[in-house]
Amino acid sequence: MSNVGPYRPFELGGADLREAVKRYTSNPLYLDNEEWENDDNPYRRQLRPQVVEHLDFDRVLGRDEILDYENLAAQRILTTIYETDLVFFPKSGLSDPAKWADFTNFYSSSNRVLGEMVRPALERHVFGFLDTEVEVSGKWTKDSLEAFLRTLEDRPQEPSKPESAIRNSSDPERAARMWLIQFAPDFLSEASPMIRNALGYYGEAQSEWFKVIIDEYGYGVHDTKHSKLFERTLESVGLRTDVHHYWQYYLSSSLMMNNYFHYLGKNHELFFRYLGALYYTETTLVDFCRRADELLRHVFPGTVDTQYFTEHVHIDQHHGRMALEKIILPVVEACGEAVIPEIVRGFEEFQVIAEIADEDFARQIAWMDGGPRNKELHAPVWEAIQSGRVSAPVAHIVEPHGELSNTHCHNGDELCHIVSGTMRFVSGFNSFQILEAGEGTVINRNRLHGAIIESDECVYEIHSVGDYEKCLS
Repeated sequence: MSNVGPYRPFELGGADLREAVKRYTSNPLYLDNEEWENDDNPYRRQLRPQVVEHLDFDRVLGRDEILDYENLAAQRILTTIYETDLVFFPKSGLSDPAKWADFTNFYSSSNRVLGEMVRPALERHVFGFLDTEVEVSGKWTKDSLEAFLRTLEDRPQEPSKPESAIRNSSDPERAARMWLIQFAPDFLSEASPMIRNALGYYGEAQSEWFKVIIDEYGYGVHDTKHSKLFERTLESVGLRTDVHHYWQYYLSSSLMMNNYFHYLGKNHELFFRYLGALYYTETTLVDFCRRADELLRHVFPGTVDTQYFTEHVHIDQHHGRMALEKIILPVVEACGEAVIPEIVRGFEEFQVIAEIADEDFARQIAWMDGGPRNKELHAPVWEAIQSGRVSAPVAHIVEPHGELSNTHCHNGDELCHIVSGTMRFVSGFNSFQILEAGEGTVINRNRLHGAIIESDECVYEIHSVGDYEKCLS
């Protein structure tokens, strides 16, 4: 036998990873947009390659960093990579030569291979923190697993932080629309990550899982397909339904929620984690959808279509039982109890991610509602900088009319100060402040925002103050 040497798994890191990410995100499809929204083109996603090349994806983000810009950037890239496995058409079709070119570029082997090269490192970067966040120990049996999972059925569910944030918002309709936008990456292509696990050959559980997928797809009737029901919800509150129309308003945690299922489904060594996450989401969705129906009808009385949510109240009671009795327990019976810790880990990991997403969204609504106050805070923070009490790194920027700063976030508090001109500072969907010369705003850490210049030219400064509250003391 010839000596071929030890097997070396593929790993990309260091300068090679940085260069590969830069090369992937520099695709013309992924450059910054000149408009806030994408108009019926599911292939264009703003990945901000001019910033990505300066980020370090070659490490695992800590739990306290998981809402930093590195996560937002990586989640946007991962969404794009995962979705080259899915088929998207513009609602207007592909007769436009420009959209046909985008279609062929997005699905080209070159684009897909470049994405696959960087995917493992990005997944480790954003999901690696779960290895230390979740610990599964002890001796597990099929019976103890069933008892553990069934406790979720009787666990009381209180209104989530996003629901409370919407009800208490100074603009509940705006907050509710921002909420619905966060669901679009998942709900408009619902069950697509799940389908990854319906392929292959592994016995009766495979067929049972396919029944869940069939339900999600309306048993082949397009008007009852769950994604179609969600489109009607969006339309009923005045929102567009073309895929990723609102790309720039997705929070990193919202993308993370959806990407987690793609991550588990794409990497079949994590198949059993998907089972635990599936059971958690199918079971908790029942009460969540009941509350969502009530909340949306409260915010949009007489106009909102909530069939998407009322349908899930019914169907997910069934899916929760199916996931446990027809899929999880038979898989354990077939594969052995050694797989149980992975099932429990998926259950616990998705719970962690859901909690992060709830907190993130609630903070974003508070940030949107606090726009006027953040503008008022400019004066005392600016005075602290001018007086020398606070020393902060500063970036001096000059931009022309119409220059759009695509949405992003910062890893610390910052102060935007307008020297001359006019800026529209955007903190979320339909949420903005007009900033004139001598004015500005505090930018809170991790909060999604962007800006567009409304004067012929705007000269402004960004001061990295770290923690703006220290400027007020």
